[in-house]
Amino acid sequence: MKKKNLFLAKKAEDSTLNQYWFSEQTIDFLVDHIESIYQNGQKLAFLSTPSIYCSLKNQEVKQNSSLFEFDLKLNKEKGFVFYDFNKPIEGLEQFKNTFDIILIDPPFITEEVWSKYAQTINYIKKEDAKILCCSIKENAKMLYDLIKVVPQQYKPSIPHLIYQYDFYCNYEHEILKKVNEEIGF
Repeated sequence: MKKKNLFLAKKAEDSTLNQYWFSEQTIDFLVDHIESIYQNGQKLAFLSTPSIYCSLKNQEVKQNSSLFEFDLKLNKEKGFVFYDFNKPIEGLEQFKNTFDIILIDPPFITEEVWSKYAQTINYIKKEDAKILCCSIKENAKMLYDLIKVVPQQYKPSIPHLIYQYDFYCNYEHEILKKVNEEIGF
């Protein structure tokens, strides 16, 4: 019998922070995907994606990861870095050009917010970093213009969110070309 995701069991969504967690199946999918593209010694950044960071299974991956997060209830996590998207690079000097893989799920989908996240991403990423994020379909052009990511077939399930998100990335991977059977498209 499969164990329930501990993060989902312990950490309730907080609508005041606009936190809506991925489904357990989507979390498993993302953890498996991120751990499969990781190569020895790479650095990973999880921007506003605590459900994925906290669900990592591979200890080497977790040791090489940082969780950039506003929610101070998560500050006991070893890789926690306080992050306020309204101050996109403040306090992040030590992370300039550091990360090989970056996963992003901002609390808001507006161009203003994504522009601030793009500043952070472009500051902390290595030149050839893999970027994976999610947002609404209508943001496809904006996301391409900001961080050069394109929509993928696989879509996340976020049970308490009223609209459907798409995944976007700047690299190709077969698993992202599949349909998420959990949502049926």
